Amino acid sequence: MAADLQAKYAKLAQEYSKLRAQNQVLKKGVFDEQASSMSLKEQVKQREQSLRKVEQEMDSLTFRNQQLAKRVELLQEELAASEAKGKKTKNKGDSPSQQALQQSQNVFDEDLRKKIQENEQLHIKFYEADEQHRQQEALLKARLEELEREREQHLAVVSSLTSKYMDTIERLQNDKARLEVRSQTLEREARDCRVRTEECQQQLRRCQSELDRQLKQSSSVIQEKVPFNDTKFSDFNSLNVPPHNRRHQLKARDVAGQALVFLQDLVAALLNFHSYTEQRVHIYPLDSSIEPISPLNQKFSQYLHENAAFVRPLEDGLVQLHQSITEDTVTVLETVGKLKDFAGHFTAYSHFLKKILPYQLKSLEEECGASLCTSSLTSKNQELQSDIKRITSVFDKINSYISLLALPSVRQDAMPQSSASAAFTQLAACLHSLHDAIKEMSKHYSQKASLEQELPTVTQKLRTTNECLLASLGSLTNSTGKIATFFSNNLDFFTSSTGYGPRGGAGGINPLQAESMLGNKKRACEYMQAIRKTRPESVPYTESLMNRRVLTSSTESREGLTQQVVASQEKIARLEQEKEHWLLEAQLGGVRLEKESQRIQELEAQLSSAQGGGSPALTSLEDGDVNEQGAGKEASLSASLIGMLTTTPTNEEVGDGDFREKLIKAHYMARVGELTTQLQISDSKAVNFHAECRALAKRLAIAEKSRETLAEEVKLANQNITRLQDELATTKRSYEDQLSMMSDHLCVMNETLSKQREEIDTLKLGSKGNSKLLKKSR
Repeated sequence: MAADLQAKYAKLAQEYSKLRAQNQVLKKGVFDEQASSMSLKEQVKQREQSLRKVEQEMDSLTFRNQQLAKRVELLQEELAASEAKGKKTKNKGDSPSQQALQQSQNVFDEDLRKKIQENEQLHIKFYEADEQHRQQEALLKARLEELEREREQHLAVVSSLTSKYMDTIERLQNDKARLEVRSQTLEREARDCRVRTEECQQQLRRCQSELDRQLKQSSSVIQEKVPFNDTKFSDFNSLNVPPHNRRHQLKARDVAGQALVFLQDLVAALLNFHSYTEQRVHIYPLDSSIEPISPLNQKFSQYLHENAAFVRPLEDGLVQLHQSITEDTVTVLETVGKLKDFAGHFTAYSHFLKKILPYQLKSLEEECGASLCTSSLTSKNQELQSDIKRITSVFDKINSYISLLALPSVRQDAMPQSSASAAFTQLAACLHSLHDAIKEMSKHYSQKASLEQELPTVTQKLRTTNECLLASLGSLTNSTGKIATFFSNNLDFFTSSTGYGPRGGAGGINPLQAESMLGNKKRACEYMQAIRKTRPESVPYTESLMNRRVLTSSTESREGLTQQVVASQEKIARLEQEKEHWLLEAQLGGVRLEKESQRIQELEAQLSSAQGGGSPALTSLEDGDVNEQGAGKEASLSASLIGMLTTTPTNEEVGDGDFREKLIKAHYMARVGELTTQLQISDSKAVNFHAECRALAKRLAIAEKSRETLAEEVKLANQNITRLQDELATTKRSYEDQLSMMSDHLCVMNETLSKQREEIDTLKLGSKGNSKLLKKSR
């Protein structure tokens, strides 16, 4: 602990020294900036002094210029007077005085011209000096402001660093005091720890001596009393239940589940990629002179159509592998038999890729042979050919490593643990190579699709297929990246020791003995559960004898009971039939009762009407009663003997049979009518649903067309927007250029006008000076 505190203190002191050094550097920088600022201020003062000198010179030149202007005016006036006088004395001969005057005027003109040139040069020099002075003054002011800002920033940084350093120093001093107190307490604790350590060492020596004595005693007891060693022979030791690492088992199941999820994504991406590739093979030719699909592409399309038969088994194999890994199994390469099936499915898919490889290459060569195929498309096709070869070779390598990892489940001595670790490492590298190769192919396909969209004969179907193909390649890139990352993250788990093996650490698990070993483990678990169960209470002997007699009698009467059950079932069926029959008879009896009641009412009416008629009616009534009694007897007899006797039916019975048939017919006709009504309702609902489906399909088609139309309109609108934005930017840029040119032209014109005005003023002053000089000379 004291060493740690000393190290922390040394580290703090080192940081403090660094901060002090940085503070010195910053102070030096601030001083340098202050010195540069003072020098710049001196330069500004010097520039101001030179400016004042130039202004004084300018004032003197202005005064001299005014004098010269006045002189030019006098000379101009004298020139005008001399010209007027010369006109008057024109006809007269030139006198010597006139010649002298002409010579003096020429001298004055020459002097005036020289003075005008000197004045113009002085004006130009003065203007240039003024402009240069202004530029230098602006630069120096900007530089001064920038330096002042930097100085303020540096001063702020220095002040913040100074406060920070003072806080750091104060904190370090407090830490130093606290650490000193802590070091003193730790030294006291270290002395106490040394004392306790000596006591513990003494106790440890006593314990070691005691343990040595017990070890010797136990070894002698084991040698004398326990001669059996179940781990002595490796063949028998492999049948023992190995130590069960449940955490490793759960981790293996989780890893298999995650791999299954990633492989499902990969399978879906591969299926989509092969399907869209097949569609592209059918619709690719852009030149109308080429037939829609060549025999080579037709064969290639047939092979691509069979991709599901090779891709789907990969997912099924991994599902079976995941299901075979349970908590009751030992998951090592020697016991995972389903890995061999998965390796076989992967080998089949690898052979499928090798089979379609030449067709893919030839198909790309045919694309390069088309008349509309440009040189850039040809180069992209060549890059895709190399990508496809690379992907096929990587799948072949992955297949080799998976087959190698599946060998230990067939033969125990097929591969040692070190080779398995190397195989897992190489498999992870191959998965990363596969991800890189598919990423490159996706990039090249994207570039190729963008080039194909620029062709004049490209169709909307080809654009859509290219977009779907690029989407499947993106999904394939993501899934392979996830698988490669997942395998790399779990590489330590794959290459680590599994924690399974025979007791004693000698040998390994034989795949041929793994099944029996797992069976022994299961039986051991069942035995442990069985001995942990509480025994049920035993049955007394007399009760068991009685139960045995009952069981014996029950067994003897089992056949009789079976026959009774069969007879009872037949009787129940017959009674059900008779029940249905008697229900119909009851319905017919009710109808007959209604008829008889009507007949009785008719007879009572006849009786009431015949009460005053005499005996013949009564005789007929009595005969009718007798006939009724006979008919009732016959009816009861036929009803009691129904199904057993056949009687000659009377007219009334014939009518009852017809009525019965009519009732049955009416019942079934009503039932048929109900079913017909239900069928019509179902048909109407089906027709309505079909019509709605057709209407929805039409609406969907119209919506799709409108969506496509709107998409085209949006595309055209975006193009128009971009075109208008370009035109607006071009117009704005041209206007800005024109404005800048006009402003430059205006500046030039203003300068020209100012120069012309100065020249005019100069000439006016010169002419006035000349006239005045001429007047004075006169």
